[in-house]
Amino acid sequence: MQLPPFLSCSQPMAVVSSNCIPSLTLGSLSQLGRRSLGWFPPYPTVMDINQIRERLPHRFPFLLVDRIIEYNPGVSVVGIKNVTINDNFFPGHFPERPIMPGALMIEAMSQVGGAVILEPDVKGTSGEVFFLAGIDKVRFRKPVIPGDTLVMRMTLMKMHKRFGVAKLEGKAYVGGELVCEGEFLMATGSDPQARFLYP
Repeated sequence: MQLPPFLSCSQPMAVVSSNCIPSLTLGSLSQLGRRSLGWFPPYPTVMDINQIRERLPHRFPFLLVDRIIEYNPGVSVVGIKNVTINDNFFPGHFPERPIMPGALMIEAMSQVGGAVILEPDVKGTSGEVFFLAGIDKVRFRKPVIPGDTLVMRMTLMKMHKRFGVAKLEGKAYVGGELVCEGEFLMATGSDPQARFLYP
């Protein structure tokens, strides 16, 4: 691999040491490209785990959203789940080939959708809890494995404010590739009798 002029060095690339590389400026970083130096931009934080816990009723081991990275109140939300080998479902699914269960991908996407459904600033969508009432057109495109970051976008399609029922479109990605999609029917409420919606 040939180094750019600003990183020229008499040693081969494989043995270049930190003593050989000159100090880098922001200009030289942009010339080389940050990714080639091992730098990857972090996901933005619109809502951290503590703010998520304030909005969603879920708790360990069933809180499957780590961060909200994009948020349009009453319209759409994007959340991430960092999938690690330490997740408690991997020892049984499957010991020799760990794959995130599809049912838990649906659950994680539903929880991301809950950030829109439980939005207190949108009239008619506020509630203490939300329930998954139905799913349609669900497709799993690729397996999700430890080390993946599941990026989930939930978009509000319809909202029946009078009944507190919403329909959302969900898409989940890993590395920009679609891994799961579907349509979600959700309901809000604080009445314990409404729990029949969520087995």
